[in-house]
Amino acid sequence: MLFHVKMDVAIPLDLDPDVRAETLAREKAYSQDLQRQGKWAHIWRIVGQYSNISVFDVESTDELHQLLWNLPLFPYMTIEVTPLCPHPSAV
Repeated sequence: MLFHVKMDVAIPLDLDPDVRAETLAREKAYSQDLQRQGKWAHIWRIVGQYSNISVFDVESTDELHQLLWNLPLFPYMTIEVTPLCPHPSAV
């Protein structure tokens, strides 16, 4: 199952710099692991925003929910999920 996921990040400005750095490092490692597994199929940065557009390729909505909830930055995110299906005009 493919899902289009928009993630907007809003890390509090007063977050301890060490906590911020450690959280960002964990986020990068976790997301890159999911990319290597093929579950996080695509990720694009949105110009001028602390946001990304991603495509996840997972077995179920439950799996996607679990992956997103385990993102280290999840507490600082607003996430929009859109399920995708093949388009009949696709080549």
